[in-house]
Amino acid sequence: MEHKDFDAVDLMRKIRTKLHAEYEINPELRKTRLHKIRKKYSSRIRTKELA
Repeated sequence: MEHKDFDAVDLMRKIRTKLHAEYEINPELRKTRLHKIRKKYSSRIRTKELA
């Protein structure tokens, strides 16, 4: 198996592990970050109407 210069799966695992550790220490941090993201991208987020 050849060496990869960029491994996206490994990168995502590292990010997920890092965020999990941060949120385990401070659970409110996750809520505040999600709130800021929703506020920033609220005009782009579409809600699907149920029939």
